[in-house]
Amino acid sequence: MAKVERKGRSEEELLEVIEWLTGFDEAALRDQLEAGTTFEEFFAEARLNPDVGLITGVVCGVRVEEVEDPLMQKIRYLDKLVDELAKGKAMDKILRSAPRTADQTRG
Repeated sequence: MAKVERKGRSEEELLEVIEWLTGFDEAALRDQLEAGTTFEEFFAEARLNPDVGLITGVVCGVRVEEVEDPLMQKIRYLDKLVDELAKGKAMDKILRSAPRTADQTRG
């Protein structure tokens, strides 16, 4: 939280990113934190976004798409999204939202 707030982003944006990745809304995330859930338990209960494979790039010198350990890869996905948020990247880019076509904007 401190990392994203130092860069001018909000807790709400961080929660949105975490919910996109894991499916945990704010209440469920707080329950996980209060329970002292391990990363292994946390990600075992998460419903990863089907677009998680679109998360690519380097975190701590490691390409997230090449991490072989499934748990470590999920942790790196989260790291990557938080880094992007802290760096000021637009939310639609962080959440890997498909650009809307002209037909989708009409209506």
